[in-house]
Amino acid sequence: MLRTVTTAAVGLGLLASGCAPDSEAPVKVSVLSLSDNSQYVPTQVELTTIEDIVGLKGTVGDLQGGARIVIDPNDPALQNATEDTVADVLLKKSGHDVKASYITQKDEKTGEDVLWPADFHSWNMVTSYYNLERANEYFRTVGNVKVASFEPAPTLYYFPEFIITEQSKEPARDNALFYPVLQSFLVLPFDKIQRAPLPLNAAVMAHEYSHLVFNRLSYAGQSLPVALSVWGSQSPAQGANVLKAYDEGLADYHAYGASCRSVSGCDPRFMAPSFDGGPYSGVTDARDLSRGDRCMSDLLYARVQQQDLNTFTSDGAEYQVGTLIATALYQAGRSTGQEAQLQRDVVSAYYDTDPAKPGIYQYTQRVLGDQTLFPLAIPARAIISHITDLELKKAVCNEFMDHVQIPREDLIGDNLCPASAAGGTTCPSIFQ
Repeated sequence: MLRTVTTAAVGLGLLASGCAPDSEAPVKVSVLSLSDNSQYVPTQVELTTIEDIVGLKGTVGDLQGGARIVIDPNDPALQNATEDTVADVLLKKSGHDVKASYITQKDEKTGEDVLWPADFHSWNMVTSYYNLERANEYFRTVGNVKVASFEPAPTLYYFPEFIITEQSKEPARDNALFYPVLQSFLVLPFDKIQRAPLPLNAAVMAHEYSHLVFNRLSYAGQSLPVALSVWGSQSPAQGANVLKAYDEGLADYHAYGASCRSVSGCDPRFMAPSFDGGPYSGVTDARDLSRGDRCMSDLLYARVQQQDLNTFTSDGAEYQVGTLIATALYQAGRSTGQEAQLQRDVVSAYYDTDPAKPGIYQYTQRVLGDQTLFPLAIPARAIISHITDLELKKAVCNEFMDHVQIPREDLIGDNLCPASAAGGTTCPSIFQ
């Protein structure tokens, strides 16, 4: 989840449906996409997974408007909810099908009909669906994720009233997130982010889609992940802190990877189109993967080990550690010229029943009763064991030892780092 939360909400009652166009995929439609000169411009694309172009639902997602979601820890129904009932408790209003409106125009080159959204919400919604489709395609082709892992297709709640009573009684704004409890995406109304609302930013949506993939694989699709629930209720909560940090860091890394498949090219500052020039400009610099001088501090390392989950996440420490993880992977992939291969290897480390190279999920199940056995080194070991190229494996090992300060002795071993891996020289050791 991008760490920007403010207030308010907008309904969809004024959207007009017009004449329903043909929804049989592929459908040619215009969306707002980042051009090669870094401007959002109308771009003709094909939606290949769409089943209802007006209601914007297909095999990668189903847009719903008018929902109301309330997280209130004092709600007795929530306190008594189970994994099977919690979604019904949180969804005070489940919403309704959206209705996008289009104008049909002829493509000047081909003479084919192209659908042009007729109003802002239609542009925003159809671009949101297209960006889900692009993220899904990235994880299927680059990440090699099986189609079954994406089923059932998630709901995307468009401009819902999303209220977290512990933060505000007013609905949140300026955010896009994957909410695992509902197994759904939320695209909230925007207020202060005016340059490029988050659903238009394909890399931001890929970041959120990465959370879905991490949940479906590293948490075995659990709406209330057992490892997080068990470990997060304890203090200190090292295992839960580590999982949160990797989930965020790998989401940033895959957002970067997905940006490489766009006409504007690979963008380690993928948040810039939405955040630069506004009140959240610092977010771009804080999450810029191209900064090779980032180093784990002894204080941040101690926080991972010693703090409870609420304290650890209260000021975004999971993003700080996650950025170090993403930076390490970015540096390793770039230095070896094997970025796409590393992106695939990372995803393959989420779930693997092979005892010689267990996945992150399998590691959590091994030590569920003792989270002190799940330090930062464990997900790193899962990733490293799934890298077959020796040069790439060594580069990842060195970057993890350097930027994340994972002790060398925790990464050396059979199917892990080669003995020649000795870390980098960018960051001073915090263990001296």
